[in-house]
Amino acid sequence: MAKLTRPMVRIHDLATDEVIDREMNDAEFAQYQADQAAQKIAKSEAEVKETAKAALLDRIGLTADELKTILG
Repeated sequence: MAKLTRPMVRIHDLATDEVIDREMNDAEFAQYQADQAAQKIAKSEAEVKETAKAALLDRIGLTADELKTILG
């Protein structure tokens, strides 16, 4: 079996119960890559935000639980 270069797409036709597995076409693969990049950016931004939050709490001398208790 040849090595796949792109993720697979599964199409299941419920009317005929036919299942087709194929590699992504160019448009699907481009969208897949764009989605992967967007997820990577979102994860990076979330990590930066979490680091900034932790630094702020450390600067004011509180833990996350203590802040929740104060605000809670």
